[in-house]
Amino acid sequence: MRDVVAQMHRWWREGEPFARATVVATWRSSPLPPGTSMLVGPDGSAVGSVSGGCVEAAVYELAQEVTAAGTPVLQRYGVSDDDAFAVGLTCGGIMDVFVERVDPDGFPEFGGVAEAVAAGEPVAEVICVAVTGPDPDGRLGRRLVVRPDGTSGSLGSARLDAAVAEDTRGLLASGRTDTLAYGYDGTRTDEELTLFVSVHAAPPRMLVFGAVDFAAAMARMGVYLGYHVTVCDARPVFATERRFPEAHEVVTDWPHRYLRAEAEAGRVDERTVVCVLTHDPKFDVPLLEEALRLPLAYVGAMGSRRTHDDRLRRLRAAGLGEDRLARLASPIGLDLGARTPEETAVSIAAEIIADRWGGSGTRLTSLGGRIHGDHPMSSAAGG
Repeated sequence: MRDVVAQMHRWWREGEPFARATVVATWRSSPLPPGTSMLVGPDGSAVGSVSGGCVEAAVYELAQEVTAAGTPVLQRYGVSDDDAFAVGLTCGGIMDVFVERVDPDGFPEFGGVAEAVAAGEPVAEVICVAVTGPDPDGRLGRRLVVRPDGTSGSLGSARLDAAVAEDTRGLLASGRTDTLAYGYDGTRTDEELTLFVSVHAAPPRMLVFGAVDFAAAMARMGVYLGYHVTVCDARPVFATERRFPEAHEVVTDWPHRYLRAEAEAGRVDERTVVCVLTHDPKFDVPLLEEALRLPLAYVGAMGSRRTHDDRLRRLRAAGLGEDRLARLASPIGLDLGARTPEETAVSIAAEIIADRWGGSGTRLTSLGGRIHGDHPMSSAAGG
């Protein structure tokens, strides 16, 4: 939802109601993951997407109805074999879309959410998207905003708010969007209320080590994919903002020392990816020794197969076991036949994406079955 927050904030400040449609659950080959949103504005314009085009027209019409009536709706979309003209997902997937009206009166906390997202501060929006049985208290559509140090809004009871806030802070820490179920009074063993937790964590980090041409291309690719990109090199003559204008920051430091300091400060996590492009064992071996001991999403290192074999020998001598060495993507990237720095960046990015979503890297034309696997409940490189 991060890509529509700025537009939401503009309409919210203007005070006119608009609709937000959010994917809250998917099955099979649904094209977009939970948390993806589409807006329908007071002027009738549409921003964002929930399916890449399959059901947008139907969602648009429903959004206009919800804006007028004010009552939220949870709608399921799937493939229809009986009616070729029925609204459905041509990919064969199934998804649940929650459509709600948004305005300052109904969602007074949104201004704070938008400001937190813009500042890169972690915040989660929890909304009740389904109620089993009667709903005398009007729980459907209620929201709770959760931050690491506080909450605002309410889902209907103090006990429920407390239980949800505790569980949501765990999702905030991992950057995961998810769907949770509770009883009316907050019991975790009941499923009377279905809550969708949309997590807006700080963008995941991409740490690119080695101030080389490949690093410049990789920085551009990382920014394009939604990472907060840092380029680090121990040589000040090469590690300059002028050479890496797309990177969010350029650091002059010994790579292993920088990574260790960032880890100790809590600024790397299980979403962080590390690309080692230094080509120099005095830099990359100490760095990889640090990186492979951390719970990172991806660690890749550039070099020939001869360099790779020498690197493994040095890392084993440093005390790293085979389980840690198995996490190293080296030589880095997928076999795309890449030659230029830009093509190599695509190759590395493809491997990172495949590793994140469990892809094989094989041509789709040679595979059978579903194109899209079941989406893990995760915020995309950023949520």
